[in-house]
Amino acid sequence: MSVAAAHPHVARRSGGALVVHQLRYDVRAFTRNRQGRFFTLALPLLLLVLLCSIFGNGSVRVAGGKIRESTYYVPGLVALGVISASFMNLVVSITAQRESGILKRRRSTPLPAWALIASRALTCAGTAMVNAVVLIAIGAVAYGARLPGRTIPAIIFATVIGAVCFCALGYALATAINSADSAQPVLQLVMLPLYFISGIFVPSADIPHWLTDVANVFPVRHLQQMLLKAFNPYTTGAGFAWHDLLILVIWGAAGLAIAVRRFGWQPQTR
Repeated sequence: MSVAAAHPHVARRSGGALVVHQLRYDVRAFTRNRQGRFFTLALPLLLLVLLCSIFGNGSVRVAGGKIRESTYYVPGLVALGVISASFMNLVVSITAQRESGILKRRRSTPLPAWALIASRALTCAGTAMVNAVVLIAIGAVAYGARLPGRTIPAIIFATVIGAVCFCALGYALATAINSADSAQPVLQLVMLPLYFISGIFVPSADIPHWLTDVANVFPVRHLQQMLLKAFNPYTTGAGFAWHDLLILVIWGAAGLAIAVRRFGWQPQTR
C-alpha cells in the first residue's frame, strides 16, 4: 500500500493546504530555535548599532552624491539578514536534519517533497521581511536612515527574490556538506570574505576596485546593490536594479538546478 493510500485525508488536500500545513510547523520550529532567532533577527540589529557606534554616522559617497552612513549600512544589513535567514540557517538545519535521519523520515510521510521545500522558502522569505522591517524602523528612529517612499516596492521585491534565490543556493550547498559539524565552518569560510568585499560592512568606495570586481561575480554583492539602490535618495524612478536582479536570478537558477540533481534525503555519513 502506498503512503498516500494509507493517509487519504492528506492525499486529498490541495497543494496550497499542504504548504500551509507544513508552514505552521516550520514557523513554530523557527520561533523555538533561540540560536536561529538571534543570528537571523538580533545579529543584524546588533551589527547596525556597532557599525554606527564605531564609525560614527558621517557621510558615504554613493551614485549621485553622499548619504549618511546609517542609510548605507541598513540595506547591507537587510541583505545580511536575508542571507542569514534563507541561506546560512537553511544549510545548517538541512544538513543536521539529513544526517540525523529526520529528512529521511519526513520524506516517507504523505507530504510531498515540493511542499516541504516551498514551506521552507516561505518561512525564509517571511523571516527576511520581518528582519527588514525591524532594521529599517530602528535605523530611521535611532540613526536617521531615510528610505524614499517610492522605492518601498523595490525593497520588498528585492527581499523576497533574494530570499528565494538564496534558498535555492542553500539547498545546493547542502549537497556538498556531509556532516552537521562542518556546516558552520564552511559557511563562515565562504560568507565572511564575501560580506566584506561586497560592501556589507565596509562602504564600497573604500574597497579596492579589484576586490569589488571579484565581489561582482557573486550574488551577495548584487543583493546588496539592489537594496542600496532602493535606499539611495538620488535614485530616480521606482528603484529597481534590473541588472543586479538578473545576476541574482541566474545564481538562484543555477543553485536550483544543482539542488534538483544532487539533493538527497538520506544521511551521507552512514
